[in-house]
Amino acid sequence: MASDSLQDFLFILPPSLEAAGLPEVFPYPFHYEPHPVAKYAAGELVRELEKGLDLRHDFGLRNPEASGAIGKMFGVLVVRTSDGQLAYLRAFSGKIGGEYHQPGFVPPIFDLYGPDSFYPSGERALNDMNARIASLEARPEIAESRRRIRQLQKYFEDALAEQRTINRERKKVRKERRAAAAQLSEAERSLLEKELSRESVAGHFAVKDLKRRWKEKIKQAEEAHATILEEINALKAARKAKSANLQNRIFSEYRFLNARGEFRDLSQIFRETPLVTPPAGAGDCAAPKLLHFAYRHGLTPLGMAEFWWGKPPRNALRRHLNYYPACRGKCGPILGHMLEGLSVAPDPLQEPMAGNLEMDIVYEDDDLVVLNKPAGLLSVPGKQIDDSVLTRLRKRYPEASGPLLVHRLDMATSGLLLAAKRAEVHKELQKLFLKRTISKRYVARLSQDVRGDRGVIDLPLRQDYLERPRQMVCWDEGKVSRTVWEVLEREEKSVVVRLEPITGRTHQLRVHAAHPEGLNAPIYGDALYGTRADRLHLHAAEMSFLHPVTKVQMKFHYPAPFYDGKPG
Repeated sequence: MASDSLQDFLFILPPSLEAAGLPEVFPYPFHYEPHPVAKYAAGELVRELEKGLDLRHDFGLRNPEASGAIGKMFGVLVVRTSDGQLAYLRAFSGKIGGEYHQPGFVPPIFDLYGPDSFYPSGERALNDMNARIASLEARPEIAESRRRIRQLQKYFEDALAEQRTINRERKKVRKERRAAAAQLSEAERSLLEKELSRESVAGHFAVKDLKRRWKEKIKQAEEAHATILEEINALKAARKAKSANLQNRIFSEYRFLNARGEFRDLSQIFRETPLVTPPAGAGDCAAPKLLHFAYRHGLTPLGMAEFWWGKPPRNALRRHLNYYPACRGKCGPILGHMLEGLSVAPDPLQEPMAGNLEMDIVYEDDDLVVLNKPAGLLSVPGKQIDDSVLTRLRKRYPEASGPLLVHRLDMATSGLLLAAKRAEVHKELQKLFLKRTISKRYVARLSQDVRGDRGVIDLPLRQDYLERPRQMVCWDEGKVSRTVWEVLEREEKSVVVRLEPITGRTHQLRVHAAHPEGLNAPIYGDALYGTRADRLHLHAAEMSFLHPVTKVQMKFHYPAPFYDGKPG
């Protein structure tokens, strides 16, 4: 096992950094800009990676198409040592080069394949059971038993079809005999009717008897097949129980310290969440490893920075050298425990930021309102922030049966929003959205140039369940998402584009801009999919629709605050 001595993992920072100022509180891990001292520490690690730090892993920087090439998330944690020195720790998420341990990087919370681990023997036992099950399932009598059941089912279907054909023909003859019975006496007709009824009943019972006989044969064959499978099913049940026990034991070994010196394992942490069961990889991210190591060795966490190094995964949006916050799905509950007792900055997204941001009414009549939403103002009230476009509209129009927003814009996006003053108008406007007859055009400044001048982006999107509110490209489960784009102006270090969403998925324009198979250029200031700046440079500049009451074609334009040109 790798050495766990503090000095193997502690990197001392120059005293001059302290003079420049340190973080006042630990950053809110799910939404923050790394402090300069954390960036300095991250820069030290980047320089070593650039020099070719030997981690025996292909990050895909030289040949992105190479099989197995993939980037990794790295993290640094700035700490204060017990003797007052300023230093930092390093970590990576998951494994690198197939290993949980690498020199100079803090160890995992629990090493599945460590010399004292129970996991390898448990894994071997499960593999042995899998091999035994596969061997039993390959026996020829099982295939023959299945074939026999299918054969009997086919015989039954054929026999049933034949009997029903016979019954239909006999019914036809009975009908003809009844028609010809008009010449018979009443007594003769009565006798004939009794005969025909007995024949009809006999045909009905012939079908019932046939079904009973064949179903009994099929049942016997299925019971014989189940007997053959008894050993396999018993093995599968034993495997399931053994796998569950092994997984629960793993969860219990992932025990996390917090700033108060309290331990909680994965099962305890996730039991109180909607997931209940910890997701795969929980506890192996950089942030929990860094904090746990710091607490174990009496180090005081001051600041953190996590960045992506190398080729991005196909579905998730990761860019080489960009900083990223901790993931909410896997790390959220864990860090919620680990940060207890530590002074942590509040969630900036839950703090009122828009109190003095004015929204302009662009147009209004008795039926609807068109307004310009400033960046930083919510469209609808949040869990902890009530101030929003909808809240303000309700105060402005207290007598209206609405108002009701017809669509929304992200908090960070500015631009035109449409609201109805009455419920029946809202319903009609929603129909226009569903029919895609309401046209919206956005202006965006991208963080780098793009290939070509115009085009269409088709990338299916779905929610990233473990990193809400992020969206991700997913070809298996994603919904159709289409965006038309055109370059408006190429600037020295960026490009301004017009974006027209044909569909209306969450974060559609932001993901389509940032994804390598889209424009491969994140929108300037996009903290989720690119790099943070003064604001997100995305603005809903144009909107046109048919007024649902007056039937007049309406068209509106509101210039982007970050671009003087027209949206085209």
